Amino acid sequence: MLEKQLFPSGDLESSQGSSLHIDELLSLMVYKGASDLHITVPSPPILRIEGKLVAQQDFPPLRPHDVQAIFEQITNAEQRETFHKQLELDFAYSIPGLARFRVNAMQQRGSMSLAFRLVRFKIPSIYELGLPQVCKELILKPRGLILITGAAGSGKSTTLAAMINHLNQTEERNIITIEDPIEFLFRNDKCVIRQRELGHDTAEFYDALIHALRHDPDVIVIGEMRDLPTIRTAITAAETGHLVLGTLHTIDAAQAVDRIIDTFPAGQQQQIRLQFSQVIEAVLSQVLLTRIGGGRVAAFEIMIATPGIRKLIRSGKTFEIPSNLEHGAAEGKQSMDQALADLVRRNIVTREEAMWKSIDPMKLSEFLK
Repeated sequence: MLEKQLFPSGDLESSQGSSLHIDELLSLMVYKGASDLHITVPSPPILRIEGKLVAQQDFPPLRPHDVQAIFEQITNAEQRETFHKQLELDFAYSIPGLARFRVNAMQQRGSMSLAFRLVRFKIPSIYELGLPQVCKELILKPRGLILITGAAGSGKSTTLAAMINHLNQTEERNIITIEDPIEFLFRNDKCVIRQRELGHDTAEFYDALIHALRHDPDVIVIGEMRDLPTIRTAITAAETGHLVLGTLHTIDAAQAVDRIIDTFPAGQQQQIRLQFSQVIEAVLSQVLLTRIGGGRVAAFEIMIATPGIRKLIRSGKTFEIPSNLEHGAAEGKQSMDQALADLVRRNIVTREEAMWKSIDPMKLSEFLK
């Protein structure tokens, strides 16, 4: 086993007696095909493999000074100062020739905890990820707002990267991304791509978005639409002829619409419904499931902004969106339960796995009949 080759003693000390370097654990993570690595007291290192948390029992439980030593290996003085002030920190870490990692540090029960998310150097294509073909059409739109939604760890950033990569290979556009932190690294192909990272290149999403509008962009990518000023400016940017892509932590399209509208004060919400209904082009909501035989696969709810959808948004009838999606296959729409049922029928995932991920298991059962 690779861990035995790296750590023959089974301890967090190398053969020279010095502390384990995080690069070795991250190499093990890539070798085992894990998506995440968790470093927390008092557990051994824990990998998330195909959605399941697997404790690496060949290693002893981590102690506070082990985690602190790892943190110091991967941060600079400025990052450490920020963590000590805020008790949390997001940043990226790279191992040349291996992969990049999105890292979150936080304080828990008086000690530090670290979580590493794997971000491979190679950006997967829409085809390789099995994304809906409508993704190719959406990313080529000249203007409007596209939202990618889902729970944390559902693959939103990867989907977004694959769509941007397709645009980069297809059209000549000026793209500006605002990320926290930067995950996938893009190289200019047909597009000119500038990537800005919170904390290093800009202070806030909102400030970066305002300045991006002065940089002659065709496409603006917002890593997370997390506050009112950012959302308001994103809608304005879409209104003024830009294509804006952003992510939200919601589980379906209807919730995404409500989240956007509810961010605004009550007195402004009717006006925002009108504006939002005019600029929204699509909402893609996704979940990750375990494949039969191993690996992961994404299921997508697809809300295309047809005249019917725009009318529901304007009139505040978002509760009717799920039904609209179920009957909109001819327009490229589908509900999450329809997507899950399709994966079950094609023997890609088990019925039990689909039920576990379904928002409405009774509705899914109906589709499976």
